[in-house]
Amino acid sequence: MKLSLNRRHFMLSGAAALGAAASPGLLSSAARAADDFPDKPMQVLVPTGEGGGVDQAARAFDRVWAKYLGANFEYSYFPGASGQVGYEVFISKREPNAYNILFGNIGPEMIMYATQNVHYKYPEDFVYIGSMDVDDSVIWVAADSKFKTIQDLVEEGKKREITLSTSRLPHPSTIGVLALAEATGMKVRMIPYGGGGPARSAAITGEVDGCATFLSTSLGLGDQIRFLTVFNNKNNAPKLTNDAPPVNQVFGTKIPPMSGQRAIAIHAKAVKEYPDRVKKLTDTMQKVFTDPEYKEIAEKAGTPWEFIQYGDAASCDESAKEFIALAGRYRSLLTASK
Repeated sequence: MKLSLNRRHFMLSGAAALGAAASPGLLSSAARAADDFPDKPMQVLVPTGEGGGVDQAARAFDRVWAKYLGANFEYSYFPGASGQVGYEVFISKREPNAYNILFGNIGPEMIMYATQNVHYKYPEDFVYIGSMDVDDSVIWVAADSKFKTIQDLVEEGKKREITLSTSRLPHPSTIGVLALAEATGMKVRMIPYGGGGPARSAAITGEVDGCATFLSTSLGLGDQIRFLTVFNNKNNAPKLTNDAPPVNQVFGTKIPPMSGQRAIAIHAKAVKEYPDRVKKLTDTMQKVFTDPEYKEIAEKAGTPWEFIQYGDAASCDESAKEFIALAGRYRSLLTASK
């Protein structure tokens, strides 16, 4: 089980992969002319809070996407239960007409799906039609921490229980840390703070030993922190992370990359009933990545260009299923209340 960046990058056409799953009867009876779509604003549901990382990434992407799609975007926010609230509202309350889309993060939200009692099914009820970035999980400590390297942290963890903050327990970084602890014998307790801001503050002030999170959320902290390791086979942004080594390079482990992918989801029914609309969405999405304006806007929104990477429907589905499997393996630890 390996989360490969290469497999996520420019694979098969997302629209073709989705369209092939729909029955011929549904396609012929319910298809709509793409030229007439969209003739009203797109409705974007964000399963996290307004102003957060996902919201900023969505607005940056949609600002450029609007030029090619020919429609504006309107936003609504339904945070809660690690994203479950938003997905429940989207699937049960939003019409499956391809005008309604969800902008989420595959890794954390598939872990949530696999570890919580949800009232929907993947991929029966929704699918991801494309992703726009790859954000690796990391461990960092406060700049004045006694831990200078990831080896220092692991060795300390063999003597006592290390505490690491996280925004929410069902998260790729949590799985990465648990896998590292399993491989090295380090004792660790993950402490969820119900948001990235509180989790980062706890690590900077020394309330916990360090923080496990996505890289992009910590770049603005500058010289307040020191990165210890990256949960990928390669550090794709060494200049932004004080050249922190990949975890597998240090310990000889085989921990799969623990990355987030901010992505667009749509109702599975919309894929079957409005294939031309979905094709227009996926075709115009891809044009954003070659538009120079997107680079400027994305970086202003806090996403380094090194992270930007298009992933089609097939690669999104692969990632979703891999995270479901990983979450199942660590389910008892990811759902622990302590």
